[in-house]
Amino acid sequence: MAARDRRHTAQRRSRSARALRWIGVLVLVVIAVGYIQPLRAYRDAQADVDARRSQVERIARANAALEERLAEAETSGFVEREARRLGLVKPGERLFIVTGVDEWNRARRRG
Repeated sequence: MAARDRRHTAQRRSRSARALRWIGVLVLVVIAVGYIQPLRAYRDAQADVDARRSQVERIARANAALEERLAEAETSGFVEREARRLGLVKPGERLFIVTGVDEWNRARRRG
């Protein structure tokens, strides 16, 4: 009878050990599932940070180009070029407007 009790106790222990293992596995699965959403949020946040960082770099390059244009616009040479582009002349100069240059160039190329 003692042998039978031992076997019965051993079976009970193995069942409880098996149940504890399944509970442990279940707990680990629940913990793993709990980490999925924070990991997705972290990955999405990293992608957003990378996109913002590239946007900041692009804007910084554009800002540097505008700073260069602003520095150039403050020079007297730039002001003079823009005034001449608008058709303005210095006092004492004479303005000549030449027309028909395109036709002259075409005729010269043909013959």
